[in-house]
Amino acid sequence: MSQPAPVTDDFTGALRGSGTKLETDTLAALDSIEGALRLEPTGPDRFRATNEPSRFGHIFGGQLLALAVRAAGTTVEGQPLNSLHAYFTRPGIVGEPVDIVVHRTRDGRALSTRHVEILQGRGAVFTAVASFHDNPATPEPVPEPPQAPAPLDLPLLQHWAAAAPVEMQTMGQTWIDVPPPLEMRIPEAPTFFGGAQAPGPRAHWMRLPRGIGDDPGMHHAMVAYASDYLLLDMAFRDHPEPVNYATTAGVSLDHAIWLHRPARFDQWHLYIQEPVSMRGQRALVRGTIVDAEGALVASTAQEVLVRPRPQR
Repeated sequence: MSQPAPVTDDFTGALRGSGTKLETDTLAALDSIEGALRLEPTGPDRFRATNEPSRFGHIFGGQLLALAVRAAGTTVEGQPLNSLHAYFTRPGIVGEPVDIVVHRTRDGRALSTRHVEILQGRGAVFTAVASFHDNPATPEPVPEPPQAPAPLDLPLLQHWAAAAPVEMQTMGQTWIDVPPPLEMRIPEAPTFFGGAQAPGPRAHWMRLPRGIGDDPGMHHAMVAYASDYLLLDMAFRDHPEPVNYATTAGVSLDHAIWLHRPARFDQWHLYIQEPVSMRGQRALVRGTIVDAEGALVASTAQEVLVRPRPQR
C-alpha cells in the first residue's frame, strides 16, 4: 500500500462522536439509505422504494444492489443470502420511485433462488439473480489480521476530496456536501480526486457511522451497498494509457457479490480491490472484504466499461 498522506486537516480525525458537520451529514445519509430500504409492498412479491439523494446524477448502483438483497430476502425464510449476480441495464432516475419484482425461481431445502427486477417508467434499470443457502457451521481456519495500516491512521475519503485539484473540486465538494452513508479511510486519492494512475491492488477501510440493529439481512444489504464504491475507479487507476474523468467515461456493467459469513458492518472492514483484466474498453476488477480480525466476509467482482467521451 502507498504511504498515507499526513494527517493534518479536519477530514482526518475521528468521525464518530466528533460532532462535525461531516459526521452529521454522514449520519443523515445513513438515515436516508435506511429509509430507501424500507420497502412498501404493492402486491405479491412486489415492492416500491424511494431513493437516497443524488450523488452521481443517477441512482447509485450500490443502492440497487441493497434493494435487491432486501427484496429477495423478504421472500426466503431460514436461508441467508450467499450470492447475488446483477446487471445494471440503464441509469435510474433519482427523483422517481422504483418498483421491485421478485420471482421465486426455486425453493429448496438447502438452497433457494430468486430473480429480481428493479423497474422505472422506461423499464428495467437493474436485474439480478440471488442465491440463498442455510450454510451449516463447520470448523474454520484461523484468519490472519489484515496487513494494512490501522483505519484511524489513514485519512478520510473527504480529505482527498478537499485536496482535489481545482478542475476536480466540484466533484470533490459533492462527496463532502452529500457524503456516502459510511466512513471510508483510504491511503491515496482516487483518480477522480487527482490520484495517480498505478498498477496493483488498493485497499480502504469502511464502516457505518453508527449501529443499524441486529438484522443480518440489513447488514448484508449495507455490505452489498458499500461494495460498489471505488471498483470503477480501479479501472482508471490501472489503465495502461493516461485517462481522466474529463475525457473518459466509465460505466459499471455488472456486479457479483458472494457473502461468506454474517457481517457487523457498523465495525471496521477492509476492502481490497484489484484489477484482473483490461482489454479493449472492458475491465474486470475483483475485491475481497475482510473484518478487522481478517476473516473473509465477502468477495466481489465487477466488469466496467472505460471509453472516450463523445466529442462535442
